[in-house]
Amino acid sequence: MSQEGAIEYVLMIRDLAEEDRPRERLIHVGEKALSTAELLAITLRIGYPGMSALHLAEYLLARFSGLPGLARASISELATVKGIGPAKAAEVKAALEMGRRMMAATPAERPKVSSPADAANLLMSEMMLLEQENLRVILLNTRNEVLGMPTVYQGSLNTSVVRVAELFKEAIRSNAAAVIVAHNHPSGDPAPSPEDIKVTRQLVKAGTLLDISVLDHIVIGHRRYVSLKERRLGFDD
Repeated sequence: MSQEGAIEYVLMIRDLAEEDRPRERLIHVGEKALSTAELLAITLRIGYPGMSALHLAEYLLARFSGLPGLARASISELATVKGIGPAKAAEVKAALEMGRRMMAATPAERPKVSSPADAANLLMSEMMLLEQENLRVILLNTRNEVLGMPTVYQGSLNTSVVRVAELFKEAIRSNAAAVIVAHNHPSGDPAPSPEDIKVTRQLVKAGTLLDISVLDHIVIGHRRYVSLKERRLGFDD
């Protein structure tokens, strides 16, 4: 990196708000506490004038539909994004390939969800910039390890249109012991609506009948989330 480039990099990092410094957050709180976007931002290191590395990472994840989409994209496709040249694209692909090889070497190891923050971090980077509501289900085994995270519904969350059977179909197929439901608010505000609470109550009751525990309902906004279980909304019956 040239001296001019190094100065620009230092100035950019210095000017970022504390929450936009993923490398410093990793050092202080550990990698597991970081969102996917924050981890990707560390790989990118810098963005470009007017866009930090974190915002560039969020844009990449939204444009390519998360890490699976990034993994499928070619270097030339990634390099068409402003702020991502061939060198950065190669670094992103290398990081993703290391992750893929680690999973291949340790297939028995699955992500584990122990808190609402764990669940939110699994999905936030992919869901917080979606332009319409998506409902996803984190399928868990008896050890709270993730079996899958399918999208089961797109559109405004409403008890009259959300089919409970569709939500639990994948859970039954995967022999899941429990699920965590998550959906996004395109407005960026994760405050639960009355309809969100109604849907939650309906799902908890259905899970009881099916002997599949609904552990939580996470509402994802822009870099924020709300756990309905923590607030005892829909879980109070």
